[in-house]
Amino acid sequence: MSVVEIVDHPLIQHKISLLRDRNTGTKEFRDLVSEIAMLLCYEATRDLPTEEVEVETPVALARTKVLAGRKLALVPILRAGLGMVDGMLNLIPAAKVGHIGMYRNEETLEPVEYYCKLPNDINEREVFVLDPMLATGGSACDAIGQIKKRGAKHIKFIGLVAAPQGLKALHEAHPDVDIYVGALDEKLNDNGYIIPGLGDAGDRIFGTK
Repeated sequence: MSVVEIVDHPLIQHKISLLRDRNTGTKEFRDLVSEIAMLLCYEATRDLPTEEVEVETPVALARTKVLAGRKLALVPILRAGLGMVDGMLNLIPAAKVGHIGMYRNEETLEPVEYYCKLPNDINEREVFVLDPMLATGGSACDAIGQIKKRGAKHIKFIGLVAAPQGLKALHEAHPDVDIYVGALDEKLNDNGYIIPGLGDAGDRIFGTK
């Protein structure tokens, strides 16, 4: 049974409120995206397996737990997903990073893939697909489909803000994929943008218009 979780932690909600503010500048926006990604990573990795080891502390021998060595991979959807990578790597620095490039046809609103580079052993890894905005769900659905074609079997999606349509589309297209997002917004407008949303995440992360 897959997980669909709106992570309503107070720190995440506070930082998303700052993200939404049109007056938040590029550097602060970029830092907030990274921080929220790190907090969402904490939730999305809650089920990682551990194993018991012995550690000698300054005063005694302790039986304690470490990660059991599961291989992990981060796959940001270009370009906005890049803003989430550093925050994730702060918690899981041994993860490999792939990239998948998608852009939206502004007439059809359908995703178009232009780049895909994944770790050679992607089939052996638990994969975290990263994209700040889950709007129509088209890019996420297609990206995950491409990753599955290359052999990945254990995939989670992490996003900052989702629209109901995108969340529904992703869950129906890939019911085996766990989904973690920081906020579920009201709707999409006629141009496929999330309302109230936070604008174009890529433009705000990289300072472009």
